[in-house]
Amino acid sequence: MKFLRKWAMATAMIGMASTALTPAFAQQRSPDELAARQLYSDIVGFRTARGHKQVPAMVAYLKGAFVKAGFPESDIAVTDYDSDGEPTQGLMVTYRAKGTPEAGPIVLLGHMDVVEALPEDWERPPFTLTEEDGYFFGRGTVDNKYGIASLSHTFIRLKKEGWTPKRDLILVFSGDEETGMISTRAQAKMVAETIKPALVLNSDAGGIRLTEDFKPIMFGVQAAEKTFATFELTVTNPGGHSSRPRADNAIYELASALKAIEAYRFPVRDSAITRGSFAELGKITPGPLGEAMLAFSRNPADEAARATLLASPAANMLATTCVATMLKGGHAENALPQSATATVNCRIFPGEGGAAATEATLKQVVGNDKVAFKLATDVVESPASTLNDEVLGAVKAGVHARFPDMVIAPYMESGGTDGMHYRALGLNTVAISGAAMRDADMFAHGLNERIRVEDFYAGLDHWYLILKHLAD
Repeated sequence: MKFLRKWAMATAMIGMASTALTPAFAQQRSPDELAARQLYSDIVGFRTARGHKQVPAMVAYLKGAFVKAGFPESDIAVTDYDSDGEPTQGLMVTYRAKGTPEAGPIVLLGHMDVVEALPEDWERPPFTLTEEDGYFFGRGTVDNKYGIASLSHTFIRLKKEGWTPKRDLILVFSGDEETGMISTRAQAKMVAETIKPALVLNSDAGGIRLTEDFKPIMFGVQAAEKTFATFELTVTNPGGHSSRPRADNAIYELASALKAIEAYRFPVRDSAITRGSFAELGKITPGPLGEAMLAFSRNPADEAARATLLASPAANMLATTCVATMLKGGHAENALPQSATATVNCRIFPGEGGAAATEATLKQVVGNDKVAFKLATDVVESPASTLNDEVLGAVKAGVHARFPDMVIAPYMESGGTDGMHYRALGLNTVAISGAAMRDADMFAHGLNERIRVEDFYAGLDHWYLILKHLAD
């Protein structure tokens, strides 16, 4: 999940772990807030990382919550998938319009799975929602159980209020976004072919950027994302006894290839979205970095601006990136390695030529025919989406209720989301999470993932106002 990632870079129900609500806490929060917190706590309690097979348990819990709120079972669809050998599920909930819908349906995305978290590495139990020092801690508190909780609570809240939308609203929750995206691909295909939505809104990116002293400065709408491609680089060798070293060594040759990739920088690129992002970011970023952002937005060929941006975290918005993420090699401590393999993950700038062109570039950079390349992922290249007036008006309704006159701007995500598969099928898809975050609190996929308690509660009306605006 990707909540605010680019913006931060630029500047079974039984045995479920959940936190108890203390009397003091209960006195401070409304019944609606308590209900949202409990749902959030409950779903964080499911260890929906690959290998634990907990997605179906979370689906059963959510289905029960929707049925209890008044959604007929006929409007709740649970689908089974095999995600690279592990069972998972998808969940779809339809909030039906009364009579003939007055506009096309809106699909709302989120993913229920999370990246693994090892309890021994965390300061707090990762699959228990812990409130401490003004934060909620736990795996998925941002990516993306925040989105699942926000959307689910909004549907339940609206249903209990007796509200009826004037167009169909459909939650589409996937079960393996962090791994194979098998459920995502199948759901996207079904949505494109049978639902044919007018809008697809994603909860897994976008949101409010905060300064280090928690001042809100911009709302980012994720309208594009880099192409995700992973390569395995392998060097093989006859090996032999470690007491008789060879002139060639699989591990050394692989290491040389990785050092060459580390040193290489892909060419700087730009698009309407990245130029627009820098134009807005430059206004609120102090000093030389902000000046460089503005200069680049006006003239992407400005060498001084490029140099400043490339030396900052904003560099990820300027070009394709490739980085080594995993290593394996050798088979015994007293034997020369017969093979060594590295995993290199690339995030390819849209329009760069895709995985094939990136692989060709890496081979040229490595300059060693002994290094074999294998594309280890299915590659989905998706076009940029547009922030049309209908969505912009809805976002303003959700954001300006909290922060009047806040700047709203599209941006490109360096990571991947379910949205890529919907864009690839021709569906205009933007991500507009209600999360608010500063750079120092971005721990999605990392240790001690967290979100401020204050921002969790402040965001509860975000989707409520947006859906009312779009379907009231």
